[in-house]
Amino acid sequence: MRTDSSALRLPAAGLLFLLPYVALAYRPFYDRTHHSRVFNGPRHYRIFLPPDYDSSSRRYPVIYYFHGHSDRYTLERYDGGKDTVPKIIRFVAAHPVIVVSVDGYVAEHYTGFYGGDPWDIRKDGGDYDFGAYFLELVDHIDSTYRTLTDRRHRATSGLSMGGFMSLYLSARYPDRIGSASAFNPGPEFYTGEPGRRVLWRPKDHVLSHGHSMVRLVRASGDYISQFHEETRMAYARTPEVEFEYRQDEYHRHWATSIGETFQFHMRAFGRSDLDNVPEVFYYANAYRSFTVWGYRVSTEGDERGFTYLSGVRQGYMRITTRRWAPDGPPVEGRRITITTPPLYKPGADYVLLDHRLATGRTKRSAVTADAEGRLQFTVDGAGHEVSFAGPGTGAQPPVLLPVTGKDLLRLPPGRQLSLPVRVYNPRNEPMKGVRVAVSSEYPTVEVLSGKAEVAEIPPGGVADVSEKIKVRFTAGAGYFERARLELDFGYDGWHHARDRIDVLIIPDVLPEPAAVEILDGRTVTFRVFRQGGNQGGGRSIERTVTEGSGNGNGILEPGEEATIWVKMIQGMDPFDKNNWYRCKVYTDSKWITEAADIQETRQREWTGAQNRTSLIRLSPETPRGTRIPLLLDNESWSFRYTPDVRYGTERLYQAFQLHRHHLHRYVLEIQ
Repeated sequence: MRTDSSALRLPAAGLLFLLPYVALAYRPFYDRTHHSRVFNGPRHYRIFLPPDYDSSSRRYPVIYYFHGHSDRYTLERYDGGKDTVPKIIRFVAAHPVIVVSVDGYVAEHYTGFYGGDPWDIRKDGGDYDFGAYFLELVDHIDSTYRTLTDRRHRATSGLSMGGFMSLYLSARYPDRIGSASAFNPGPEFYTGEPGRRVLWRPKDHVLSHGHSMVRLVRASGDYISQFHEETRMAYARTPEVEFEYRQDEYHRHWATSIGETFQFHMRAFGRSDLDNVPEVFYYANAYRSFTVWGYRVSTEGDERGFTYLSGVRQGYMRITTRRWAPDGPPVEGRRITITTPPLYKPGADYVLLDHRLATGRTKRSAVTADAEGRLQFTVDGAGHEVSFAGPGTGAQPPVLLPVTGKDLLRLPPGRQLSLPVRVYNPRNEPMKGVRVAVSSEYPTVEVLSGKAEVAEIPPGGVADVSEKIKVRFTAGAGYFERARLELDFGYDGWHHARDRIDVLIIPDVLPEPAAVEILDGRTVTFRVFRQGGNQGGGRSIERTVTEGSGNGNGILEPGEEATIWVKMIQGMDPFDKNNWYRCKVYTDSKWITEAADIQETRQREWTGAQNRTSLIRLSPETPRGTRIPLLLDNESWSFRYTPDVRYGTERLYQAFQLHRHHLHRYVLEIQ
């Protein structure tokens, strides 16, 4: 099947390693080209083939490897081909697997070594969809080489920006990729069509990997280790994902443990359960149209944002949207049309129950399965619980409705609280004898009253048992304390369903900021901290900003929009003193909405990570004299360099890029 005559290219230092293979006329890799419809031209890749490829008739699983910043598919620009390539050769020589190194090259983005910006995942990009190209490359590889083409025998892996791509593409195409690994992955970049790009962070979309195997590898001295730890914790807290983690003692940003990580994929290739279509899945996508697990989704509307499918099973799904993840408001103007897989009786009539989250009302309508057994329906982006009743759908379990419009509940400590538990009946018939039991293994959670029973919930109805579920929390110091409550629903006599509520506990003691400025159309010059270079340090500089909209008097008044800045006596960095920071704003007040998520790159960082703060809007209907408590959350940062500390046998390669959140209490007095 191989027709070209590409020559093996490896630096002289690698020749000794390859002598046994040269003697056997074994060529461990080939550099190939194929025509791409996505790019309307040729694209390159490097393919590593096992020694018995030509002499056998067997088919092989495939690992797709994504390179990092400024590199190419040859994987040689950082190390001259002396490390990553020989490790891949060694693994493929000993295991029945094909490795394909993908090229993230975009000519206009490669202006030099440190300007080599692959994969088109920056905020202003989107001209080249590497997701669509990946599917095209997979089809080319599967049609050109002897591969195993089911999802469990297809894996992704990568370093840095390539590690991000491995996690992102396996979350975007979970029905095509069975396992994913990432070496020191970039923490966040942008996805979506041009003009509609949104920030995508693996830690916000962990549930999209609910039917995948995921491995994260971190070098101890990696300069963005804090981001890796945040990603790790997001996966470690999510029981639906089969996840493993490794930390290697190493001094810089690099792909360590390649052989062991590829062995992780070999284990995944042997897992027959990865062939199964999941009974329940969760998914998020920022594109106008997409297909996942046989569901075809088409959206209309120009506003950017994510479409979420949650708890999807044969008879039920939740459809929501967010302008940004994880806690943005709905994209209410979006029109979403969903066509299901052929799960239903062809030509049969079904009752569709549509419970609108914004109003709490349930609407019934009739829908008929087409000749293939597919159902189709349309909703807006405000949030809907959709279920079907008819031949083959079965008896759906009770559903816990969302407990907050944000990502997580943020609750005060030390007082008795009612937990907002509302149970929805997705059936077209009454649900009787529903039992709710709430518990927690967290010592910071005291369940004062954790049981409730509902005699009957009508079809498409809701039972609010909040007043029967009482809890009290104990807070930590400085920042939100995480906790989790487990819910067990008993129904239909002996059946059970489980869910959970994650909460953030507000600290007991919250300082007031040293000073506050409200920008309601004002122009203000602030002293802000500017980080130094790779060896740490920094200084204050002046920054002039004009933000918000209003009369510019520095007082947030009804109908105005504003940002809020706080002054800190000491930030995270030793040199960060008496500087100003814009804040993320949290409040339960119905009068305040978050109008925009302001995203700014964190000064000298090269991770793609954004400092995220709020533009808030005060409702025109807000009564005079209203007092609105706010939590102001600002983030400070530091290039922390410790030249006397070794990671492995080497000194730290460059300063760690660290960050810390600070909470302040503030009250708006509406005049």
